[in-house]
Amino acid sequence: MTNLITKNEHVYNMLDSLLRDEGAFWNSFYEDRNKKVPFFVDAPDENLVNYVERGLIKPGRVLELGCGPGRNAIFLAQLGFEVDAVDLSSEGLDWARERAIEKGVEVKFIQGSIFEINLPHKEYDLIYDSGCFHHVPPHRRVSYLNLLNNCLKEGGHFAITCFDAVGMGLDIPDMDVYKDRSMQGGLGYTFERMREVFSDFKEVELRKMKEMTQQADTFGLPFLNAGLFRR
Repeated sequence: MTNLITKNEHVYNMLDSLLRDEGAFWNSFYEDRNKKVPFFVDAPDENLVNYVERGLIKPGRVLELGCGPGRNAIFLAQLGFEVDAVDLSSEGLDWARERAIEKGVEVKFIQGSIFEINLPHKEYDLIYDSGCFHHVPPHRRVSYLNLLNNCLKEGGHFAITCFDAVGMGLDIPDMDVYKDRSMQGGLGYTFERMREVFSDFKEVELRKMKEMTQQADTFGLPFLNAGLFRR
């Protein structure tokens, strides 16, 4: 981090430094694969499966943001999508690569920050985010929206699952993130706030995820919101 702020990126980096080290946190998080973490299940999101089954999204080139152990990226690759999947955690990506090999599919897994890696310009038909956005601090929302606009094709889709502010008890004012130097495990969003953040995109569908019990073929929890938007 620079001692002299002369660029917007210097401000972003300074604010990043006030919060936890995300790379170290997520590596530690994925080290124990036997933890009782709901999304460790090897099953794709129920909303993503539903979009495919209804023909709302069709095979094309996909970018997944924060892919973790790769369950959604692998599902899409099995259907013939060309998938680039990004995550900060080397531990998470090692797990994802093992799963992809087991299932005989090819996914391009990329380690790094979604705000720092070089990504193709306007080449993606779908950008998918399952649980990454609610870990994006307020000052990085602009960077996040720039990524969507820079990488998504005209007419392409953006789909997301994120914490529901009420269901998770995470209706945290942006200023409190910096006062407390913490996002309290993630930022929650109401439908109204999601519509405000993604107002440049056309809403296709916005709803709660459906709860899926263990051993189901898909993953879903009711404290997550699921949104599908089109550019």
